[in-house]
Amino acid sequence: MSDEPSGVVTYEVRGTTAVVTMNRPEYRNAQNSAMTYALDRAFQQAVDDDAVKVIVLAGAGRHFSAGHDIGTPGRDVDVHYDNTAVLWWDHVGHEGGDLRYAREMEVYLGMCRRWREIPKPVIASVQGACIAGGLMLAFVCDLIVASDDAFFADPVVRMGIPGVEYFAHPWVLGPRAAKEILFTGDRFTAQRAYEWGMVNRVVPRDSLADETFAIADRIAAMPRFGLALTKRAVNQCEDAMGMRTGMDSVFGLHHFAHAHNAEVGADSLGGMDARSMKASADGS
Repeated sequence: MSDEPSGVVTYEVRGTTAVVTMNRPEYRNAQNSAMTYALDRAFQQAVDDDAVKVIVLAGAGRHFSAGHDIGTPGRDVDVHYDNTAVLWWDHVGHEGGDLRYAREMEVYLGMCRRWREIPKPVIASVQGACIAGGLMLAFVCDLIVASDDAFFADPVVRMGIPGVEYFAHPWVLGPRAAKEILFTGDRFTAQRAYEWGMVNRVVPRDSLADETFAIADRIAAMPRFGLALTKRAVNQCEDAMGMRTGMDSVFGLHHFAHAHNAEVGADSLGGMDARSMKASADGS
């Protein structure tokens, strides 16, 4: 069934697994605010359903997600929302850094942190592109199962910005791999992500769903409360290694870069848009 009339996210239950699917395939599942809040409602629905043991996050169509929406007709940066992840004022009606900081702290960093704390195991089922904001969503999940045609990248350094808002890179990839993907902006394959420890499994494209649900079924056989405590234990250890405080500091650098771009150039994105970012990635 569809989570909402617009259908930007769909929700279904398959046995003991809730499947939350980003559903803007015509835009490679670019994430606008409508999608962010639809994802949040779907995750909450899965948490509240005692019959659901595991959650799978997927993307409809050829690609998991091309990242934040920076240019589709459905881009909704000026739409009011009810703050859910962060206790702060709304961004609508504000200007400059006040607008950007409020919006990105809520819909990007805050929401990703909120979803990281989902007490049920979450598996990302990734095919095709998983870029920038898409990478953030995969990072939030506990496991990543990727098809052999999947590719990943965080190319926002091309905008002069030091990575996306949920900056988990050094913890998920390790410092040297994190520097390589950020310094170059290059795409990296699912196999390379597996070698770096970012991805749990790489499977044939036509087996992606079956392999993902097989892992979900194995996890679902474990005690629910034990899984929740184990997830919290690992997350707390990551935070003890500096993940949360490091992310806070990088979020400040991220917004310093936005402000610098806006002061010296045409806009906060360094004059880049979806088309020019794709052209840069393709080397054209």
